[in-house]
Amino acid sequence: QVHLVESGGGLVQAGGSLRLSCAASGRTFSVYTMGWFRQAPGKEREFVTAISRSGGSTYSTDSVKGRFTISRDNAKNTVYLQMNSLKPEDTAVYYCAASAFYGSRSSKDYDYWGQGTQVTVSS
Repeated sequence: QVHLVESGGGLVQAGGSLRLSCAASGRTFSVYTMGWFRQAPGKEREFVTAISRSGGSTYSTDSVKGRFTISRDNAKNTVYLQMNSLKPEDTAVYYCAASAFYGSRSSKDYDYWGQGTQVTVSS
């Protein structure tokens, strides 16, 4: 079992930045691929980005490439999402999640989820 807790959400103006954190406890953090998903009101949860166990490789959805960066610190059992050049369409609840697999963009392949943190970008 892995327990995930997100933090760092808030209200920011378009063009601004936020850094989300996700702290993990429980089973060994470093064995999991870690991902970030988001869900806007009235929409399905969508994949944002993910990072391999070692942190050596990442993959992202096209809409955030060049703006969002995922990283992890296995010594601190924490994964981060640095979000720059934020847009109103980035407004959503952001969730971190853990998967035994690398390469998936499907929420079905992620076994553990945090409670989410709200990100609101004003225009």
